[in-house]
Amino acid sequence: MKKVYYLKTCDTCRRILKALDLPSEFELQNIKTDAITEAQLDEMHALSGSYESLFSKRSQQYKALDLKNKNLTETDFRNYILEHYTFLSRPVFIIDDKIFIGNSNKNVEAVKAALL
Repeated sequence: MKKVYYLKTCDTCRRILKALDLPSEFELQNIKTDAITEAQLDEMHALSGSYESLFSKRSQQYKALDLKNKNLTETDFRNYILEHYTFLSRPVFIIDDKIFIGNSNKNVEAVKAALL
C-alpha cells in the first residue's frame, strides 16, 4: 500500500508533496475532508508502535485544551486524533510496511529514500 495522510490547507504538506512528486499509485487522503477512520488509525498504530508518535503536540487544539499539563495515555492520544484532524502529526506516509510520520527533514529524506 502507498498512502499519504495530509492536510490540503497546510503549506508544509503541500511543499513536501510537491518536492517528492509522488508516483500515481499513491492514494492521497486529505484528513480535513475525509476523516481518519478507527481502522486507519489502528493500522498506523500497528506500523508506528504508538499513538503518541502519531500525535502532534504543535496543534492549536493541544494548546487550547492545555493538554501539556495532563498525563495523556495511549488511549487519550488515540481518542484525540480521532476527535480532531489537527492532532495527527502530518504528513503520514505509508509505503508498503513502513510508516513515516511528520515533516522533519530527516523524515522527508527517509521517504525519498524509500521511493527509490
